[in-house]
Amino acid sequence: MAQAKMLLNPWHLVMVSVLLHRVKGTLVKLNNGGFEDIVIAINPGLSEDTKIIENIKDMVKEASPYLFNATKQRFYFKTVNIVIPLTWMQKPEYKRVTRESYDNVTQFCDKSNHNVKAPNMQNKMCNFKSTWEVIMDSADFASSSPRSAPSPDPIISLLQMQERVVCLVLDVSGSMNGYNRIVRLKQAAETFLIQIIENGSWVGIVTFNNAATTKTGLKQIVSDSVRKTLNAYLPVNADGGTNICAGVERGFQVFLRKYASTEGCEIVLLTDGEDSGVSSCFDKVRSSGAIIHTIALGPSAAKELEMLSDMTGGFKFSATDSVESNSLIDAFSGISSGSRNISLQSLQLESKGQSIRSKHWMYGTVSIDRTVGNDTFFVVTWSGSTPRIYLKDPKGKNYTKTDFVTDNTNFRTARLKIPGTAEAGDWIYSIQNTDSADQVISITVTTRAASATVPPITVKSYMNRDANNYPNPIIVYAEVTQGFSPVIGAKVIATVESVSGISVELELLDNGSGADILKHDGIYSRYFTAFKENGRYNIKVGVQGKDKTVRRTRRHNHVLYIPGYIEDGEIIMNPPKPEPSEDEIQERVDIFSRVASGSSFQMTGVPAGNAPDVFPPCKITDLEVIFNGEGDFLLSWTAPGNDYDVGKAESYEIKMSINPLELRHSTFHSAISLNTSGLIPEVAGVKQSFQYKAENFTKENGTSIYFAIRAIDDSNNVGETSNIAAVPLSQLLETPSVNEYNIVTIIIIAICSLTTICVIVGTKIKLNGSGFEDIVIAINPAIYEDNKIVDNIKAGDWSYSILNMYSATQAISITVITRAASPAVPPVMVKSYMNRDTSSYPNPMIIYTEVSQGVLPVVSAKVTATVESASGISGEVELFDDGSAPGDDCDVGKARRYEIKMSENPLDLRNATFHNALSLNASDLNT
Repeated sequence: MAQAKMLLNPWHLVMVSVLLHRVKGTLVKLNNGGFEDIVIAINPGLSEDTKIIENIKDMVKEASPYLFNATKQRFYFKTVNIVIPLTWMQKPEYKRVTRESYDNVTQFCDKSNHNVKAPNMQNKMCNFKSTWEVIMDSADFASSSPRSAPSPDPIISLLQMQERVVCLVLDVSGSMNGYNRIVRLKQAAETFLIQIIENGSWVGIVTFNNAATTKTGLKQIVSDSVRKTLNAYLPVNADGGTNICAGVERGFQVFLRKYASTEGCEIVLLTDGEDSGVSSCFDKVRSSGAIIHTIALGPSAAKELEMLSDMTGGFKFSATDSVESNSLIDAFSGISSGSRNISLQSLQLESKGQSIRSKHWMYGTVSIDRTVGNDTFFVVTWSGSTPRIYLKDPKGKNYTKTDFVTDNTNFRTARLKIPGTAEAGDWIYSIQNTDSADQVISITVTTRAASATVPPITVKSYMNRDANNYPNPIIVYAEVTQGFSPVIGAKVIATVESVSGISVELELLDNGSGADILKHDGIYSRYFTAFKENGRYNIKVGVQGKDKTVRRTRRHNHVLYIPGYIEDGEIIMNPPKPEPSEDEIQERVDIFSRVASGSSFQMTGVPAGNAPDVFPPCKITDLEVIFNGEGDFLLSWTAPGNDYDVGKAESYEIKMSINPLELRHSTFHSAISLNTSGLIPEVAGVKQSFQYKAENFTKENGTSIYFAIRAIDDSNNVGETSNIAAVPLSQLLETPSVNEYNIVTIIIIAICSLTTICVIVGTKIKLNGSGFEDIVIAINPAIYEDNKIVDNIKAGDWSYSILNMYSATQAISITVITRAASPAVPPVMVKSYMNRDTSSYPNPMIIYTEVSQGVLPVVSAKVTATVESASGISGEVELFDDGSAPGDDCDVGKARRYEIKMSENPLDLRNATFHNALSLNASDLNT
């Protein structure tokens, strides 16, 4: 940041663009053309340097006029808050941070000067609209007007992180006795006090019904004994009515006993009751500068509750009376500090609740990676009798119920703290219901970072809106990162629970289609439309990284690199754009588990009973077209669903035009239609293609053809028009002539650098025997001569598509061969062999595959063997290196039951004498 002044001019417009598209996680407001409460936070990892602050001030002051001029005298920066790290020296001019949080050109182009032919993200994502056209569509623009006077200088405030101050304000009205709520409150609030709240924080506790009571003033958490002391103040009884404002105002009083102001202090407010008087304290809340996090418990919590969070910038959660969802503990676990050192924050690794039959078991695995492991807790709760608990760490050490601290009173909790740093790897738990009846058992696992210098993998869950009206969909997002780097290839499952406890699971994807905007940016997305009722819905996201396909990657940057700029008539060069190393581009990540709670959202307008189908297929966002030079166009895209990105659409409508603006949604009907009668939609998420043969097609220099597509479902709901795909005909190379060899026309789609190397599509590649000839790779003519480009064709995924152009079915094969890149670095090698080369039925063959790099084994790879008989009958079998459970036929299928024996003499347990050993009762053990 201290050197950022050299990049000042480009930064101006970056900041302008971010603000006009709204910054998530801040309370930025637009007041009469002025953006207020903009937050710029200094990375806590930076050493103290006051020059950083001065340079930020200068950038803001110089950027505001740029914004004013670029938006044609409409917008400017009015107030900006610079957040200074807690580790920097405190100064009197530094105010306390209140609601601010952060998560790790001279004009905009308009319709008159926007280049619709530029192959950039602006055209792809905004359907060839100029930046100014997009801005004009915003609500902010509609409510603004040009100013005649120049923009005033921004007002800049300096804020500094300080110790966290929290007061739990908990409802103990009579309704909390229902549905076991007071017990669940005790379990969840105890988790917050013992495991979640950071060391050094100050915590107080207030309860309320008709009136409010201070259970304890602020105490600083400096040891486990303080946490236990606070835990003793949690309520265990409930009666009376509900007065939310009394509780909030008493929370303010708790703060004022220690501090001169309530600014920056936090209230965690939980209630299950209705209260018509909530609005009576709105003015006091607004002026307090405090942050209120709300938890609505059950279906009847006050409708105005979330307004307290909205006006103060707090979190808002909801929890149902369904104990299986574990939603109340999840809500308290989600209230960690979002603006402080990530190494101090609690991270949730597991959250699972299940109704278990008598004498049956609940099993699970928690993957602890090397970025976490400090302050690790396993917490088990139950609703009946104390269960039997077994836990095994990655090295085989076993923990049982006697290792847990167990509360056998009415609050039914067992807690185990792992000393030191928990062992990295899979922790396997087995929990048995010992009760004579069914009971709900849940497990929660939390931890903290293993090191202050290595950022842990984190998950943030959020939605596109927190109030929704049917039939609009909700988009669920989960951002998986390590530091500033996206983590890709993870399995991400969102659980959406309605107010009555109906849960729906939804896999979120990072594939660049449907609700997901960019592929491999670490943000996993999906549409949700399975609305069952009106009211509050809560969201929980579970993330698993289970194999070596999970990688940390460099964050995408779609901003054009500007080599320099002119200031006062002088050309000033920016530093060269750094080239990322292979390790920066993609680095493998350990196996890991994470859980994150998203805020709740309110749903209205959901019809009762069986509603008609009103959800269309989603917009196709990844349409691509390639041209082979002879009138054949190949279109490819990811299939949408019947209801947005779920199910299968009924049909497609494809249009083409030489004018991209004609293919926008409003004028789509007027463009030229292609015959798609033989095109059948696939299930959502499947890659599809369509070949179009242009009749009487002539290629003219400088022309481009544009295509767009939309899907229609079986109820005739029409999806939004896709992105507009362009084919610049003038850039195609002439195809080589066909000779006497066996010709297979193949079309290659390669993911490569748009600025350096491109695979030329539409060329004729000859197959001579088993060798492909005349593959063409062209270096962009705009690149300066550099032999390193030829030598350094990047490692990574080389995607191919092979199209049969023959009039009949034919066999096509592809073979890829390479050699080691360096004599000093051994390549990954594969050796395959069997247990015997002659076998007699019914003896099985064992297939082995050894994967290694030098003398080191390579683990967690996906290995598939294809076995082919003499007559050409082949079958695929996946090979494993995990010591997994047996099957019905050796390791295929599912065994019927287990037989477990024990003995003091290991020789009794050999196969020949196994039947003589002592049998264990395994009738309840599922295979």
